[in-house]
Amino acid sequence: MSANIDAITSGSEPTSGNPDISWPTERASHIPSEWHPSSLRPGRRTSDISSTSSDSATRDTDPSNFPEGSKSLAGISLRAFCLGTSLGVASTVTICLSILSPTPFWRVPFFIAALSLFHFLEFYITAAYNTPSADVKAFLLSSNGWAYNVAHGAAMVECLASSYFWPGGSVLGHWLSISVPIFGNQVSLSLLLILGFFLTVLGQTVRSFAMAQAASNFNHHVQSEHRQGHVLVTHGLYRHLRHPSYFGFFWWGLGTQLVLGNVVCFFGYFFVLWKFFDTRIKREEAFLVRFFGADYVQYRQATPVGIPGIR
Repeated sequence: MSANIDAITSGSEPTSGNPDISWPTERASHIPSEWHPSSLRPGRRTSDISSTSSDSATRDTDPSNFPEGSKSLAGISLRAFCLGTSLGVASTVTICLSILSPTPFWRVPFFIAALSLFHFLEFYITAAYNTPSADVKAFLLSSNGWAYNVAHGAAMVECLASSYFWPGGSVLGHWLSISVPIFGNQVSLSLLLILGFFLTVLGQTVRSFAMAQAASNFNHHVQSEHRQGHVLVTHGLYRHLRHPSYFGFFWWGLGTQLVLGNVVCFFGYFFVLWKFFDTRIKREEAFLVRFFGADYVQYRQATPVGIPGIR
């Protein structure tokens, strides 16, 4: 042990000793020869510490962590702050509009809150369980293309328009409603609204758990080459669903449209999401069969996708 410590303080190569203890040479070289634990005492001036430490810290910093980098710490913190603020404000407005001043317009801030939570969790789950892939794009805020933003914008516009021109809701909504006593008052709740809440929560929960269980094997982009360490995941949710993250987003998307009370966007979401996942799954599974051969073919035959019409 003493030999290794001497090697560090002198900046030389570590000598042989306990094989269970390893001191990286590059770390030793970053410690000034005059370093002493007293240099860390409170009140120590920065100028008293050798400039070698600051220089080495700069060299050790991953360039991608700087602004404009793929893992920009500034970009990640800014996005997380904005999503947290959006989630908090939208949730507060939702509660106020739905309880303090009953109006169907609460559905729009609810949708914004659901979107904020979704995008935050995309990065958080990636950072927690697949850290090397946790870059700025993991938020999925700008990597889904213009059609993604147009779809969400159209959903909010339809909800606002229908709530303004038809505040009483649709005939189908009245047919599928039940009266529930809340705080001493009889409140009419649409079964479609309840179903929408259920699908939204279910979809988000399944997707987040699927990403966590797949860990480093999950990627937001279809992989055309077999990476080292990439294994076929068949445990947890993957034992029951072949693509649980796709299952989760599909039903999350439809659930949000039921909560919004949208008719046009509900069918639009269904068609666009179904087409997207049908194409993506076929393309992705062509690579997975190449990666894992008969093991994946057998897994595919025994495990459903959970999206209607996609087998």
